[in-house]
Order: sequence, then C-alpha cells, then structure tokens
Amino acid sequence: MKNFALIGVAGYIAVRHLKAIKETANVLVAALDPFDSVGIMDSYFPEADFFTEFERFDRHLYKQRRGGKPVDYISICSPNYLHDSHMRFALRNEADAICEKPLVLNPWNVEALKDYEKETGKKIYNVLQLRLHPSIIELKKKIESGDPNKIYDVDLTYLTSRGKWYHYSWKGQDDKSGGISTNIGIHFFDMLSWIFGDVQHNVVHVKQKDKAAGFIQLKKARVRWFLSVDYNDIPKNIRETGIRTYRSIKIEGEELEFSGGFTDLHTQTYQDILNGGGYGLDDAMNSIVIAHDIRNAEVSGLTGDYHELLKK
Repeated sequence: MKNFALIGVAGYIAVRHLKAIKETANVLVAALDPFDSVGIMDSYFPEADFFTEFERFDRHLYKQRRGGKPVDYISICSPNYLHDSHMRFALRNEADAICEKPLVLNPWNVEALKDYEKETGKKIYNVLQLRLHPSIIELKKKIESGDPNKIYDVDLTYLTSRGKWYHYSWKGQDDKSGGISTNIGIHFFDMLSWIFGDVQHNVVHVKQKDKAAGFIQLKKARVRWFLSVDYNDIPKNIRETGIRTYRSIKIEGEELEFSGGFTDLHTQTYQDILNGGGYGLDDAMNSIVIAHDIRNAEVSGLTGDYHELLKK
C-alpha cells in the first residue's frame, strides 16, 4: 500500500484521482486546496488530513517524512500554470509526481524538470489517459500495420460549451491556462501525435478567447482541428436535444467511436504507474510543443486547408 498526497482536491478532475487511489488499494494521507468545498473526500478518504494553506501542507509532509511516514506519490490537479512548481515540490519531498495535463505550458520547462528528476532520483508521470482507451489503442495498431506511406485525412472537432464563469476563472486567462488549445485541446493533440507521428507543419486559422482552429501536418496525417467553448458553435440539431458538448474525430471521413470507456482510465493510469509503467516527460513533449506553438502563432486567416465549420 502506497501513501498519496493530492494538490488541488477541490478541482473538477480531482475526484478521478481520489477514485484511482482508492481502486488501486492505496491511501490518501493528505490533501491541499485553497478552497474548502471538499466534502467529496468523505466518500473516499475521510481520515486524510486537509489543508487550505500551502505552508502548513508543506510542514505536514516534512514532519511525516522525518517521522518515517513519507508520501510515495503526490498527485497534482492544480491550475495549469502551477503544475511546474508543484511537481518540483513533490520531488523535493522525495515523492514521485503524478500530474494532470498539461504537464507544463512551455517546452523548455520539460528540459528543466528532467534535470530535477536526475537530481532527486524521483519520477514525474503525466496522465495521458486517452492512450489507454481501447478504441484509440486499436486505431494506433491499425495505422502502424497499414500502408507506411499513407497520409491520413483527420478532422478533429471538440465543442464543450462553458458559461460566463469560465472567462473569469484562471481557465480564461491564457498565461494561467495556456488558452483553448492547451486547456481543452492538449488531450487530443497528444493522442493524434502519438498515433500519427511528429509535427511537420502547424498553422493557426482562428485564435480567440473562446475558440481556435487550425491545421497540423503530422508525419502520417493532415489534421484539421476546431476547438470551442462557445455554445453557439454546437450544431443546431445537437443543441435542440439539450446537449452542450460535441466531440468528433473523423479519419478518412469515418467517425472514430470512443464516446464510452472513459470512466476507469485514471484508475488504469495509476495501476500502470504502480506496475512500473506510466508516461513521463518525454511522452508529454509533443503535445506541449503543439499547444505552445498554437498559442504563440500568428493567425493566418482562412487560407489553405481549414476545418469545415469555418466555412460556415
């Protein structure tokens, strides 16, 4: 049984980490969040110590370590711009870090973290759960066993409407979240580059606070992508059903069906790490580079090969 601590326990994604720790037969011993709406902990680890101040959390883990009860892993679910600092904190506490996406916002931060791993002898793991989805694993195998010279046409559409709160929170601030491409797109950029290879070319057609779109040439795919948190971008026929999210990946015009099977992917991620596997810094790099380049790119306008929704 391993001891875990968790940073950002009041956040949306934290419950998946609580569930994963529980389902892998481990224990959460301490958690931190400046917000105290953390009653969800009662469903998983009611005996865990909880802190709203980082300094007290830091002191507690130090005392536990000195007392012979160190934490083995620190799970990080804090806002994106804090991940870098919190991973360093984990390694300084002689614990491995399990961090949500994006690992960091800038590619050069990855290189610095590699030095930190060498200095401490501890490991940073990134939650790249889509790589564990059965449909996506099957697609990767299909591409790898297919024509090595074929370049596939891919259309990525992810529309996940958010209310006004989104733009007032850290998620609506590019310097804290990384913007739309990082906040909601990095999952898919990781998946696509994992399957279709490294980036050859990256063009941004639209870049706004609530949406972005562009074209990425991967080694084995031409990817037209459109990301949005604007409810009005969701197709009318879907809006009329009351659904506020639309996700689609088409490969050669054929829809990739992966709507189900997400429930246990964090638990599988944790089990993989505990078994000696897991995805580390090098695995995270491609998607970080893609999102960073989109965030800093000049907008080309509607030139070249662009997403069909932009034609409307």
